[in-house]
Amino acid sequence: MTAIFKSPRPGPVTVRTMNIDGDRQADLAVHGGARKAVYLYPHEHYSFWRGELPLADLGHGAFGENLTTEGLLEAGVSPGDTLEIGTAVLCVTQPRMPCYKLGIRFDRADMVKRFWQSGRCGFYLSVVQEGEITAGDPITLTRNNESQQTIAEIFAARQAGS
Repeated sequence: MTAIFKSPRPGPVTVRTMNIDGDRQADLAVHGGARKAVYLYPHEHYSFWRGELPLADLGHGAFGENLTTEGLLEAGVSPGDTLEIGTAVLCVTQPRMPCYKLGIRFDRADMVKRFWQSGRCGFYLSVVQEGEITAGDPITLTRNNESQQTIAEIFAARQAGS
């Protein structure tokens, strides 16, 4: 069972402590929960993937993300940073580690390896304040500890350790 197949939703959606209304996580051992309630993936990565996977359906949500955003890259955020979107407040927690469900989503045995090697991981968010968000809402990033490693640095360290 998988919940990696996501697509954009019209209108406002409510962000709750454990997920976004209408969403689900199938494998709560590795996805979901308070520290992984929402998965964000940068829109900027889609052009790379269109070059790598020219035949793939790459609409927003293709990587299982709840939020596809612009301007929030892994190198610019660290755990503890907060995002205000609509009336919700979210906190950056950790990079996404690729799992076999990417292979299912793209019908490619090499997809986990490709995702891992790309360094384009996206990141998980916890919910500090429940609220409503709508596509196109502005996002306010507050850096809370600029001396802490960025999501990109944490992901690179894990790559080196594997």
